[in-house]
Amino acid sequence: MYSMLDRPRRTNLMSEGFIYMGEEEHKITVINLSINGILAQLNTDREDIDIKYVFNQLLVSTIIDLYLPEMRLVGEVEVVRADMEEGHILLALEFKNIAFDIDKELNKRKVYRKYMPDPGKIFLNGRYYNFTSVNVSVDGLMICLSEVIVVEVGTISRFEFKRLELKGEVKVIWVDLISDGRTLIGLQYVHLEKNALKKIPRFSQQ
Repeated sequence: MYSMLDRPRRTNLMSEGFIYMGEEEHKITVINLSINGILAQLNTDREDIDIKYVFNQLLVSTIIDLYLPEMRLVGEVEVVRADMEEGHILLALEFKNIAFDIDKELNKRKVYRKYMPDPGKIFLNGRYYNFTSVNVSVDGLMICLSEVIVVEVGTISRFEFKRLELKGEVKVIWVDLISDGRTLIGLQYVHLEKNALKKIPRFSQQ
């Protein structure tokens, strides 16, 4: 049934992981892997999660989040095929925005960080600065400013991030000045005026 996915060569393995689909986290078992993607089995005991459920979610978006902790692989994949086989839901997932060589802190992180480079603005030192996000999680976000900004750790500031419709207050957790004249800032949510974090999975192992 999946003969079209046998090129490039796929390696058989059994590894557990997670996907984020329909604003929910689901456990999966990886059946095989190639340089282009994976074939995975969706693991669930819920009666309401069937092939119809999968198709309905794919009508919203075929791009979902993937997290394979044992393989240190995380990012976005596209569902290119979904089918039933021997009573199990199988998903063919094609890599779209995947990090294979994650830093050594990956499995120590409390929650998943989603790579999401999009514009926003933040109020610092008496004025608004435009920023580009680096990654976003359910706890906060990392941003990059195109100039050197001196700001104290612990500063509470207002921000806006249109991609996720986020607006409210954040706390500066760390600041890193880059040699090319940019500034990286780690931010933690303090207060959000609208809870729009359903598009971001937690993927917590704790």
